[in-house]
Amino acid sequence: MSRALTLVLLSLIASLAYALWWGKGGFRQVWELESQLQSHQQLNRELAARNFELDAEVRDLKQDYHALEERARSDLGMIRRGEIFFQITDKPQR
Repeated sequence: MSRALTLVLLSLIASLAYALWWGKGGFRQVWELESQLQSHQQLNRELAARNFELDAEVRDLKQDYHALEERARSDLGMIRRGEIFFQITDKPQR
């Protein structure tokens, strides 16, 4: 009787341990989810920093005419009336 009870208890403990380690919501899944959470948090921090920089640039462009002019000149190649634009290129190598 005690041997059968011991086997039943051991099999019950083994099934609980299996569920605890490899079952749904077990330690293994929790570790994987924590790893995913950390990588998503890192990505969110990087994107928040990028958003902060972009927000500062937008505010600067809205408030400062010189920043807007600088952006138009560098990104769009715009020039004022009466200005002369010189483009210097390297000589082609033969």
